[in-house]
Amino acid sequence: MAKNEQPDIDSLFQLPLSEFIGARKELAARLKQAGRSGDSERVRLLTKPPVSAWTVNQLYWQHREAFDALLATGQRFRKAQGSGKVADMRAALSARTEALTRLENLATSLLKAAGHNPTPDMIRRIVTTLEAVSAYEVLPDGSSPGRMTKDVDPPGFETMSSFVAGPHTTKRIEPAPAAKESPAPTKTSSKATEIRLEQQRQEKLAAAKTSLANGKRALSEARAKAESLEATLQKTDALAKQAEKQKREAELVFRKATAAADEAAERTRSITSEAKDARRALEDAKRSVEKATRELESLFRRA
Repeated sequence: MAKNEQPDIDSLFQLPLSEFIGARKELAARLKQAGRSGDSERVRLLTKPPVSAWTVNQLYWQHREAFDALLATGQRFRKAQGSGKVADMRAALSARTEALTRLENLATSLLKAAGHNPTPDMIRRIVTTLEAVSAYEVLPDGSSPGRMTKDVDPPGFETMSSFVAGPHTTKRIEPAPAAKESPAPTKTSSKATEIRLEQQRQEKLAAAKTSLANGKRALSEARAKAESLEATLQKTDALAKQAEKQKREAELVFRKATAAADEAAERTRSITSEAKDARRALEDAKRSVEKATRELESLFRRA
């Protein structure tokens, strides 16, 4: 692929995983429109990485210092293995374990921030791929850090000799043909055994640290959840008591309002009756006044 398209590819692998497919289609279309059909097709065929490989990519892009520190431990181990210095190999393996632990913690934070669940299996696959990245000079499938499209397994203990291969190969160094008589154990084979045993010890130590970290994380999450539920329970209980108090106050107000309404209704009925009586008395008074007026007028006419 053309060098001037490398930043676009790098940006593609830095996006949130949910945006990968859409951005890949957009980049492929842009390349095709620019007359770069070959590059467009290669972009179109890029595989969307699983969450574990995507996390390794993000560690590369967002935490380069920690990622490079892991790669440096692999280089140290290959150099020490080439010189045959067991102490240097042990120191490199110990440094690699520390670098893996740091990246594991960063991976957990990345997954949570992106809305993914950092399950023990997910963390295991991430750490395994990181081990492979640190072990190989060149990854077997030709992929590179920051553009991982799948998980990668590290080489087995029996292929540790491949770590001293040149910068463009990971092939095993084939042993020389066996002699007719089996030679006595050499210093080299003893060192290889020590390396294998130390590697196994480091792997068990890393697994134990991972298990402990997962246990602590689970305990911390459980404690936080319990505290959150306890706080929620206290708030809910307080709200329930407040609601009960408001209910009692409302019932009291309702009873008082009902009594007042009944009293007002009775008073209304009484006033209505009195008003009717007053209207009748008024009518009677009007008629009496009219009658007296007519009688008075009649007397004046007779005079």
